[in-house]
Amino acid sequence: MHRQELLALLESHDTRFMEEAAYLARAKAFVRAHENCFDRALQHGHVTGSAWVISPDRQKALLLHHRKLDQWFQPGGHADGDADILRVALKETSEETGLDMSHIRLVNDRIFDLDIHTIPANAVDPRHTHYDVRFLVEVDDDIAIPGNDESHEILWVPVHQVSRFNNNRSTLRMVEKTRRMRDY
Repeated sequence: MHRQELLALLESHDTRFMEEAAYLARAKAFVRAHENCFDRALQHGHVTGSAWVISPDRQKALLLHHRKLDQWFQPGGHADGDADILRVALKETSEETGLDMSHIRLVNDRIFDLDIHTIPANAVDPRHTHYDVRFLVEVDDDIAIPGNDESHEILWVPVHQVSRFNNNRSTLRMVEKTRRMRDY
């Protein structure tokens, strides 16, 4: 995937959430302005990829307690120069859950959600912005999730209880999208 392919994905993404619509406009402008938008060396901000992992019945979401940030999140991470942001999201999901790719089923190749958030400065990186492109995947909630050293814990959380672990607006937006899918 080239930067133009990400722009095509962004162009085709439609949302009824006003905040996400504003993020969409900002993300398109950012990607157009920065040829190296996938590169972590672009210190003020870069594109990241993540996955909203749900059970096949769409009743549970998989959350990881991130070791560095001490918060619960969906799997995801830096592109490290890889312009195929879908591949990045799937790779990060496999790495952070410890699951083989054969256990991760992409629901579709469209953007599920888009978020822009600030990462605070730390010992390695200055404060910067993540343009996080999120895809929807399913994992069988009956299989063991081994995890890796980036997380303290990994849990399947009933969708209606996700806010107990993470009540960020972007997470609640993905919960709402999941609920709407179940209603159809």
